[in-house]
Amino acid sequence: MSIRLKIGKQKLLLFLYFGGIITAGSILLSFSHYSGSGRMYYIDALFIATSAVCVTGLSTIDMTLLSRMGQFFVVLLIQFGGLGIITFSTIYLLAPRRRISIITRGLASDYSIPSIEFRTRNIIAHIITWTAVFELLGTLVVLPVLLEHGYTLFDAVFHSISSFCNAGFSTLRSGLESFRDNAVMNIMTMILIICGGLGFIVLQDIVRNLSGKKQHLSYHSSVVLRTTAALILSGAFLIFLLESNNAFKGMGTGSKIMASFFQSVTARTAGFDTVPQADFSSASQFVTIMLMFIGASPASTGGGIKTTTFYLLMLVALRFREGGGMLVDRNRTIMPHSIVKATAILVRAALIVLVTTTVILIAESARGNILRIETVVFESVSAFGTVGLSIGITPHLSTISKLALIAAMFMGRVGLFAMALPVSALSPEKYAKSPEADILLG
Repeated sequence: MSIRLKIGKQKLLLFLYFGGIITAGSILLSFSHYSGSGRMYYIDALFIATSAVCVTGLSTIDMTLLSRMGQFFVVLLIQFGGLGIITFSTIYLLAPRRRISIITRGLASDYSIPSIEFRTRNIIAHIITWTAVFELLGTLVVLPVLLEHGYTLFDAVFHSISSFCNAGFSTLRSGLESFRDNAVMNIMTMILIICGGLGFIVLQDIVRNLSGKKQHLSYHSSVVLRTTAALILSGAFLIFLLESNNAFKGMGTGSKIMASFFQSVTARTAGFDTVPQADFSSASQFVTIMLMFIGASPASTGGGIKTTTFYLLMLVALRFREGGGMLVDRNRTIMPHSIVKATAILVRAALIVLVTTTVILIAESARGNILRIETVVFESVSAFGTVGLSIGITPHLSTISKLALIAAMFMGRVGLFAMALPVSALSPEKYAKSPEADILLG
């Protein structure tokens, strides 16, 4: 019973941590000068704070009209949110005089590789180092380009942090749309997005493999890399095929290819765009919705149901045979609890999107604002997946609809993880077996 209470406290602390940052950020932002109206309404400040901490990028205001101090608050919130669950777990582990329990060690193992599974100080050092290295590299690469276009060092730092943290916020006029054909900005931004979305586990594993400390990548890293590559390539191919004579009409072949890859990469939780989302066909928007829903990888700065969940569900759909009893992939046995967990994540994610979409449709219909269902689904999935891509309806939504999106962002970023916190191995259910249920499926 005491262990169950402790798990409850961990979940409570998780919500208080993120909720506290969002609340503090919203208060600070509400006092920030905004050129659009002098000061932001609190609902907009709360929306931006939630979007920043949940590294979503959806916005109800024009970020370029926010004061430098306000933009500074936003980038701090992005940084805290970018480290996200990893930051929470490691700070919790290193709290003064706190003993590390078996449950907490299990939580830490989700953010480390086996060789440093219990060395929490090393985990923190790796997280901070990787974050600093990538964000510094991104800043140095994009700075000359931005200086040439009249921007400052602050804009370069902001863009680098926002890219690596998969946030999608931008202080650039027209975002990246004015840099659509700039290879340096496009490629560097995509590299930051991909690396931020792979997860620290995979990044460490790759380095250990390249340095000779390991001979092979872990099964987890292999799944993440193969799934990520497949999603990016298939997404880019489909978007190129669908938009060559539509949204990309008039562009050169090289620009079309780069724009296709950028859309495929950014849809998996980044939120930047080089071509307005409203310009894409319904088919491409559907492809984008699927990529947003899948999202990035575990222990990363991105959201969504995660690449590993999608991979496992595809294995179940394509390889599971009734009566087989187990699922084997690349000489590895997939444990039944992993399949159940993946299914639970999918259902919970679908419910979040369904409820959010329903609330927005009802709220907007009540005020005479009739929206197309596919447009609302796009916005809802973008919020849940903490992506930030928008067809343009967010700033014009009612307070109720904005609150629905705020809840979707929070649940997509924090809620699913809280639900996945480990259950005590000493739970009484472990030793009690209930009668088997007879139910017809399929």
